[in-house]
Amino acid sequence: MNVINLSPKQLRRAANIQDKIAGLQKKLSQILGASDEAAPKRRGPRKMSASAKAKIAAAARARWAKVKGAKVKKAKRKMSAAGRARIIAAQKARWAKVKAAKKA
Repeated sequence: MNVINLSPKQLRRAANIQDKIAGLQKKLSQILGASDEAAPKRRGPRKMSASAKAKIAAAARARWAKVKGAKVKKAKRKMSAAGRARIIAAQKARWAKVKAAKKA
């Protein structure tokens, strides 16, 4: 059942029942000999010291420097003289076709 669909009277009744349950649990723990300190306590967000934050930041910077420094520049690709000659010949042939088409 959805809490949104409950009437105010039903909500108050549910809250009262929840309070009774909490009281009964407390009595049961007293009977069984468990102390209040044994019950888990809620605590806020954990806080980190400034020195711990600085150590973490320094380690992260070192990791990034290692990654960035490890990159090796790729060697430039060089074209052979024969390959360049083939490209030049093909380009000259294309231009010859274009010029022939213009004259016709």
